[in-house]
Amino acid sequence: MDDIAAAVGVGKGTLFRRFGDRAGLIAAVIASRDEPLKQAVRDATGSSPRQRVLDLLDAALRFKIENRHLMSAAEDAGLSSPYEAGHYGWWHETLRAALDDVPGVHVADFTAHALLAAIRADLVAYLIDDQGMTAEELRSSLAAHVEAVLGDGPKG
Repeated sequence: MDDIAAAVGVGKGTLFRRFGDRAGLIAAVIASRDEPLKQAVRDATGSSPRQRVLDLLDAALRFKIENRHLMSAAEDAGLSSPYEAGHYGWWHETLRAALDDVPGVHVADFTAHALLAAIRADLVAYLIDDQGMTAEELRSSLAAHVEAVLGDGPKG
């Protein structure tokens, strides 16, 4: 917090009054970064339900890759349960709604949670930073996993 306050030219107390604590500051940074992505997702049209699921997860994964240290810091800062965070709720509901329209998906709510678990920040950071997986390899692996979960339904 000291470094951030110095970088923006304010006192540490100003940061605490505005954001409450480190977790509040991290949450505000995440919200500012993911809102343009959410708007792009809301504006997307024209794809099949199955493709929409793939596109949603790929967009979320790209965000996690690009912001993996911030997202990991959010998990480490104790922003309550990750499942109670506002951004998680939005992604889960958006993905669940898309899964509702995919033939063969029987429990869209659970499936959305399970698919989002595959792109947790700690896992993304581990695979890229510790295991040396490239972003493209991770995106390709996720797409193959989603295809396996969704089964052999219509691909169009």
